[in-house]
Amino acid sequence: MVSCKVVSWFLPRLSRRSSVKVHESVLVCSMGEDGVVARLCNVKALLGILAGAGASYGIYKLVSRVRSDCGRGGRTSSTREEGSRAERRPALQPGTLLAKVSGIPLLRGSDRRAAALRSSGAMEPHHVEKLLALLQSGAAEKVHVLVTLGNCAAFSHNQDLIRELGGLPVIAGLLSDPLPEVRAQALNALNNLSMNVRNQEQLKVYVPQVLELIEMSPVNSDLQLASLRLLTNMSVTNNHQHLLRNSITLFLSLLVVSNETLQIQVLKVLVNLSANPEMMEDIVQAQAPASLVLLFDGRTHLEVLLRLLTFVGNLKTWQDSFLTAAPIGGPSCHGRDSVYRVLLAENSELRHRLPALLSHPDVEVKAQVARLLT
Repeated sequence: MVSCKVVSWFLPRLSRRSSVKVHESVLVCSMGEDGVVARLCNVKALLGILAGAGASYGIYKLVSRVRSDCGRGGRTSSTREEGSRAERRPALQPGTLLAKVSGIPLLRGSDRRAAALRSSGAMEPHHVEKLLALLQSGAAEKVHVLVTLGNCAAFSHNQDLIRELGGLPVIAGLLSDPLPEVRAQALNALNNLSMNVRNQEQLKVYVPQVLELIEMSPVNSDLQLASLRLLTNMSVTNNHQHLLRNSITLFLSLLVVSNETLQIQVLKVLVNLSANPEMMEDIVQAQAPASLVLLFDGRTHLEVLLRLLTFVGNLKTWQDSFLTAAPIGGPSCHGRDSVYRVLLAENSELRHRLPALLSHPDVEVKAQVARLLT
């Protein structure tokens, strides 16, 4: 019997009481944020479950054409979604590695977390080698293999083992697979693997490809969500944030057309970037949609609003030193549609909208707004 221990977050999560947002990372199990599969019941068995994704087309077309359809990407019931995924699941051949694990029961929610924290252990190298060989063979079970590797990559020992056995480029190679569900599960596996600093050194070369997936995928799709989760982990430290410096406008454009789930994930990336003063010039000079300020509204989802206020709070924290830095020169250097003009300038529309939020029912919202107005 082999048991496993879940890897802990390597940096703290959101601290609402902090004036500068701490970085966030994301651990994914089968497209979810609520933990990892906590039980590996056989030395030859690893868990596989299935999640789907969408087809692709350009985000910038959506920025200009989809605003009237922003809510269309909304939510479907989890029961219906899981049912459709089950229909797409390829048949498992009796006696194979994946067939042996198909009957393992899943733990849900807090039960899964508790069981994971009580367990300990790791995969054997020959298990990883067999799974990687299946991916390279072009087997129809690629989705199952990727989910299995992604779940196992929630554990620190396995993260190292997969890297040492050359698994990172094998998995990343599937980012260009013709099937969207394969690409989405490859992203999920890479997301968990990216919670390892050594793995990030190898994964950084795939950031441009991940950004392209965000740009070319449907708004609110599983592909976009999985891509943003990976970038959240890659932006936890300052080491690789420069790879995102030309994508600020992409994130802001996505923010104004996406649903709440995707907005939160976009904001996790933006908040991570805004906590790094070296990224400030790129952020405040990036072009921002004028409609961005409309999100600063009492009807905006609370978690989205709090992260928006944290993002602006981080920008204002560094504003004074930023404006006096030699490369910047002053406010005149910022374009009319820049983040600076839209969110930070004294005559910005945001400045006029913030006082209304002082009557917001949430105490933390009022506290953050008060800090921004002082």
